[in-house]
Amino acid sequence: MPDTAAATAALTGIAAAAQEGPGDTLRIVLLVSMVGGALLAWFLLRGYRGGESDDQPADTPARGASGDAEDANA
Repeated sequence: MPDTAAATAALTGIAAAAQEGPGDTLRIVLLVSMVGGALLAWFLLRGYRGGESDDQPADTPARGASGDAEDANA
């Protein structure tokens, strides 16, 4: 009877080398999630930056305020 242990070991080694696993996929998923998290943080935090913008001056009255003395918003 032939010795099949060496043949089995060789076939197992070839099969293990051919199977790559989820390595590349996990790298892509992690990279995309980190870039997405950074972009999400930038988008959310850009509204909280200090200072005044050119869009709306600081002395602009609040929305809905009419300026009348009898108005509840004044």
